[in-house]
Amino acid sequence: MSDKNPIRPYDGPAGGWGALRSVAKHLIEQDVPVSGARTLLSANQPDGFDCPGCAWPDRDHTSTFEFCENGAKAVAAEATKHRAAPELFAEHTVAELARYSDYWLENQGRLTHPMRWDAASDKYLPITWNEAFARIGEHLRALASPDEALFYTSGRCSNEAAFLYQLFVREFGTNNFPDCSNMCHEPSGTAMKAQIGVGKGTVLLQDFEVAKAIFIFGQNPGTNHPRMLGELRQAAKRGAAIVSFNPLRERGLERFADPQDKLEMLHNGSTRISSDYFQLRIGGDLAAVKGIIKRVLELDAQALRDGAARVIDAAFIAEHTQGFDAFAADVAAESWDTIVAESGLSRAEIERAAAVYVGADSVICCWGMGITQHKHSVATIHMIVNLLLLRGNIGRPGAGACPVRGHSNVQGDRTMGIYEKPAPAFLDRLRDVFGFEPPRRHGHDTVGAIEAMLDGRCKTFFGLGGNFATATPDTEATHRALRRCDLTVHVATKLNRSHLVHGRDAYILPCLGRTEIDLQAAGPQGVTVEDSMSMVHLSAGINAPASPELLSEPAIVARLAHATLGERSRIDWLEMIGDYDRIRDAIAAVFDDFHDFNARVRVPGGFHLPNAAAERRWINPQGKAQFKAHAVPTDLPVHRARAGREQPVFTLATTRSHDQYNTTIYGMNDRYRGVFGERRVLFINAEDIAELGMKAGDWVDLESLCDDGVKRSAKRFLLVEYNIPRGCLAAYYPETNSLVPLSSFADEARTPTSKSIPVLVHPHAPAPGRELRSAKDIGLVRID
Repeated sequence: MSDKNPIRPYDGPAGGWGALRSVAKHLIEQDVPVSGARTLLSANQPDGFDCPGCAWPDRDHTSTFEFCENGAKAVAAEATKHRAAPELFAEHTVAELARYSDYWLENQGRLTHPMRWDAASDKYLPITWNEAFARIGEHLRALASPDEALFYTSGRCSNEAAFLYQLFVREFGTNNFPDCSNMCHEPSGTAMKAQIGVGKGTVLLQDFEVAKAIFIFGQNPGTNHPRMLGELRQAAKRGAAIVSFNPLRERGLERFADPQDKLEMLHNGSTRISSDYFQLRIGGDLAAVKGIIKRVLELDAQALRDGAARVIDAAFIAEHTQGFDAFAADVAAESWDTIVAESGLSRAEIERAAAVYVGADSVICCWGMGITQHKHSVATIHMIVNLLLLRGNIGRPGAGACPVRGHSNVQGDRTMGIYEKPAPAFLDRLRDVFGFEPPRRHGHDTVGAIEAMLDGRCKTFFGLGGNFATATPDTEATHRALRRCDLTVHVATKLNRSHLVHGRDAYILPCLGRTEIDLQAAGPQGVTVEDSMSMVHLSAGINAPASPELLSEPAIVARLAHATLGERSRIDWLEMIGDYDRIRDAIAAVFDDFHDFNARVRVPGGFHLPNAAAERRWINPQGKAQFKAHAVPTDLPVHRARAGREQPVFTLATTRSHDQYNTTIYGMNDRYRGVFGERRVLFINAEDIAELGMKAGDWVDLESLCDDGVKRSAKRFLLVEYNIPRGCLAAYYPETNSLVPLSSFADEARTPTSKSIPVLVHPHAPAPGRELRSAKDIGLVRID
């Protein structure tokens, strides 16, 4: 270990001078201190590019800059001067590269040439684009069935790339579309679609300007969606209540200093964000929200007895909803003892949250993956929407549901048809517009894709972006699955772990980044993205490509489709990519909401896709919003793991550090949590450390307790005393993904339960000859 303590208190706010110093540091590390800064000024501007980071929407593009710290890290990483050129692959075998950390791999820089793995030398060798497409197409055509191929999608690809991708794959003949939504907000779409008829959020940025209260569940905007802090800051300044529910104390939910506020920066000031902060147990959100609802209904009953105004919106419930009476009876039957025990909050805390809710005439509920990655995630989202429905907080200003998505176009990919269970009406429209019969059988989601590779039903994996091997659960099983494939192909901007966990034949296809000029036959092209609030807008790069060999994602998809389908295709793929307006015309022909696409998207700021629920139109079989009753769960995997066991069983939630975005590791620090130069840390309550007979700074191993009986472990984590409820732990992913069973996923939505893993904590016991060291000591060589 380094002599320097990796755990040091951080007392500053989110944002502020720390954020500006971090931006400068990352620009310098990527050798782009001047050009990178110039690039950042075009982020989220009308004539610039959409940030390749999160999906939080943009304002009116009138400020000096429209980027946050983590967006700057993403831009710096893409605009880097570093290159992962053929010389890197000539120097290292794949086995050697696999020994390095994800941070080291990321820092090798931009990929510059298409590469093919050579089994004899265990090295990636350069290959021409034409030969790569021909060989991959030959693989695909040789499959016994199109359903033997899997086509993964990352949330960073554009609408144009996603549309062409799903069009190619469906003309090829399968709906096997595992995608990143399957691992994050799938429960949001599943729950809301059934309940209010729309699987997207119902609010706009303007609603944050007038909301009287904002409830935030299972989200850490300071790290994952930093631009959201600007909206929360303004809401707090005008007196709106901001009520946060999170097991960990997160700095971004406590205090924020806006780098664009000169006065605040000059005086080292900050703004308090949360008016109330409730530290519930991991997974206790359903119980907490049901408790709030129980209290609201009690207050309503009291108002009726007193002849006072109703607390609930009885008129809205009668006109717009169904199932209220049965739901209210279920809530009344739930005991306060169960609610308190399972939420980890006191009854007084829950009643306080209910008082804030009742006292606000317009409420927004936001949530992130702290809600969606549990077995009972769909039920929890139903309960959050139930809370909104009680007082008519959907379909009016300052109120609504706001699932905060991750990658910048993860919502747009789904809108474009990246879904393993497509609607018949959508397939009918594809048939009518393009003249082929799309496959009707449902395909594999992410969990199903891993299972299908493991048992041999799927033999080819194609990844349009992302880092599948690292993002997915049950790391050992996922790696084994990918290695069983006859072919693995990855479209990427930078080297990552998935390229080193490959099939018998393997390709890396380097693509343009969001910041780069995309030159096609008709000239420079722009692509479009859809943000978390259904705004669709243009994005056009400004930098020269990192290599003249790079192709755009639409071009890669189109050329692969042309090489694979050949004369049997009904589509002129090469003509389509000459001018992306043609792709957008095709999108408009398939999706009515994209009518006049090319004209509307060229209006500064783009356009908003309609949302029926926001207009109080309920597009579901019942024609009304649905109250959904759920008991507070008391038989989750963690309950079963604790039954009859004397040794403490903890609930572990995986989380990001402040120097990462999803699986991309930008640095080794987690400034807001006071962690520097170390990633193998375990956040734990001080009393739990004492009960274990240990002390902060000890090294421990983790063992997950799974219903499938498979022993899974993760070695050598540094105990870090943290403000987190007893019985709860947090650690970074992907280091702890190996503890998540493939068989443990959300009911109805099949999202891995990465936020609720039952684990045991043991003193660290290194295997003979395999003592693990800190990342600094080993020069960033991988620790596993």
